Amino acid sequence: MKTLQNLIMIGLFILTCSCKADVPKGIALHTPINSENPTKHFIKVALLLDTSNSMDGLIDQAKAQLWEIVNELSYAKCRNEQPDLQIALYEYGNDDLSDSDGYVRKILAFTEDLDDVSKELFSLTTNGGSEYCGTVIQASLNKLDWGKDADDLKMIFIAGNEPFTQGKINYKDAASNAKEKGVVVNTIFCGNYEQGISSLWQDGARITYGDYMAINHNQQTVYVASPYDDIIIQLNLKLNNTYIPYGNFGRKKIAIQAEQDSNAAAYSKANAVSRTVTKGSHLYKNSTWDLVDAETEDDFSYDKLKKEELPKALQGKSTAELKAYVSKQRTERKRIQVEIKDLNEKRRLFVASNRAETSNGLESVMIKAIKKQAEKKSYSWN
Repeated sequence: MKTLQNLIMIGLFILTCSCKADVPKGIALHTPINSENPTKHFIKVALLLDTSNSMDGLIDQAKAQLWEIVNELSYAKCRNEQPDLQIALYEYGNDDLSDSDGYVRKILAFTEDLDDVSKELFSLTTNGGSEYCGTVIQASLNKLDWGKDADDLKMIFIAGNEPFTQGKINYKDAASNAKEKGVVVNTIFCGNYEQGISSLWQDGARITYGDYMAINHNQQTVYVASPYDDIIIQLNLKLNNTYIPYGNFGRKKIAIQAEQDSNAAAYSKANAVSRTVTKGSHLYKNSTWDLVDAETEDDFSYDKLKKEELPKALQGKSTAELKAYVSKQRTERKRIQVEIKDLNEKRRLFVASNRAETSNGLESVMIKAIKKQAEKKSYSWN
């Protein structure tokens, strides 16, 4: 018996040594299943907006308050890492949409392209409606890539003002499916708080432990002007000069960037400032068309660049000259972004001390809900 035990012990020792010898230095014995970028986390927000006749005020708030919402999320941290932001956009309840799809339309899948989000918000119109909440929630669960990272914040915000029970898909089933995917459903009733409860908007949030909120969707967005606004807006012009459009969509996308600058400014100077602050943050990414952002991507290669798809002034440059120019633009952009950030900190203090008690409907309730739910996953704000 002792001989057998000794043989087993010797065999285990030899096996252990051979396993260690086969593992190269610096390679972990247990590799994470998702080893591509295990520390990168996302805040995923699917915004489901009622675009029926009575919802013009809601759409207006979404347009006017987008940048302040994004700016608040730019301060989030998960385990000392800054998470990326992805926004998806749906509309529902508009009679111009297809009856066969339950009057639901996916406008944008999850994207980090914030200019696209702004562009689509400004293109929304209202008409009709048949508002099927369960249907649009289920559609967003089926057609969006929510990912498998348990540390990601995965949230649906559905806003509207008709009973939550309409449509062929029961909202309870849709919410239960969201719960299984780790997605929190937050409901925003556009109207009286008690009326929203009686029409089961609160119950729609309860199933996934989400938040139920009510807003006056016709309330005008409150802006607070600051002494720093003009300087920040001037910095936006300088920031725009650091972009290098390339590829098939370069010219189109830089035009969209300028268009969204104009759309923000059309609301107020303060809104233009908020957008500039976003453009100075890590959440504003344009690697699909801007050479400065693209160069930081792992799969980028100067060898793949077609000179004819660059701005004319750069088409005759060598690769070395092009690299030097991109580096120069990046340095300038970082300098401007730091200046924007410093000025914005002063602006935030000024706004906080001068803002009236009234809050902005959509912006206020979304930020409050996101922070509350983020806290449960050890997210923090600095």
